[in-house]
Amino acid sequence: MSDPSRRVSPVKAAWTALAVAAGMAAVGAAAFVGLGVYDVSATGPHLQPVHSLLEFALKRAVQRRAQAHPPPPDLLTRERVMQGAACFRDHCVTCHGAPGIAPAPFALGMQPVPSSLIEATRHWRRQDLYWITRNGIKMSGMPAWEYRLDDGELWSVVAFLDALPLMTPDQYRALVGTAQVPGAAQEGIAPGPSVGARPSTTTGMPRQHASIGMIGTGGANGPAGGAGAPGTATPDARSSGRRCDGRVEAPAPLTPALSTAELAQRAFRQHGCTACHAIPGVVGPDTSNGPRLSGLAGRDRIGGKAFPTEDGLAAWIRDPQAIDAHTAMPTLGISETQARLMARYLLAH
Repeated sequence: MSDPSRRVSPVKAAWTALAVAAGMAAVGAAAFVGLGVYDVSATGPHLQPVHSLLEFALKRAVQRRAQAHPPPPDLLTRERVMQGAACFRDHCVTCHGAPGIAPAPFALGMQPVPSSLIEATRHWRRQDLYWITRNGIKMSGMPAWEYRLDDGELWSVVAFLDALPLMTPDQYRALVGTAQVPGAAQEGIAPGPSVGARPSTTTGMPRQHASIGMIGTGGANGPAGGAGAPGTATPDARSSGRRCDGRVEAPAPLTPALSTAELAQRAFRQHGCTACHAIPGVVGPDTSNGPRLSGLAGRDRIGGKAFPTEDGLAAWIRDPQAIDAHTAMPTLGISETQARLMARYLLAH
């Protein structure tokens, strides 16, 4: 007969089994990574279960965070769509393409391949598209634009995406100024209602979309109904002088708010500083392209030229080439506000 005192309780046995299983899983994962089994090449896609899981996680994460960003009441206006067209032309079409226009060759070699945005508003809410454009998506090639487009421009991109499903290739080219629609100067782009109903897969209910017709001539919102007046040309983003130069003095406030240190760390990441420098408190690659940016307050000079003060360091961050024409550090177009934020952080660390 077995000794009752040596019996293992069911609970203890279960915990032991779980611990053994967890240990085996950890060893297996370490071997999988350490032996280089995982294929990191962009020519090989994720397994379908992995792709589906990442897509689901992406959707849930975006929807949760985008709730704090309701669309502005003037979203579906001609001015918004025109400004968004300029931003899309200058910054988005290279990767995402447009009606009748393929992405640049390099974008087709990315993994995952950048999505076509022609039907984006069928699958994402407007606040979702704003959040994605502002914050980007990790490990996808989608950059964050909050340091390159101001808040109005970000929402204007959303307004343009709202109008995109109803655009033909000719209408798109005329709008962004990359080509002329035959006869457009005499006849204009075919007008439509200022807003049109279109089914949305995000809610299962019809939603209102900006129509290409609202981008006709007239006042801020075009003529009544948003249509271009007969016999008039439809202006395009280029002929209207619209540009989207990618310069922002400071991003719009975040929800929830970040501390000053967190904002500085975010600025370092978004301006690519971690590509060359190890920065205290900022997660980044193990790199030695540039000097480690710690203890700057105790140095005699920064880069051998600038004084270790807020003014000196901010000037160096903004335009190192003006201070030392031989430095490898490029001028990145960092604003005065952001440069001083970064300088104060570095001098405190």
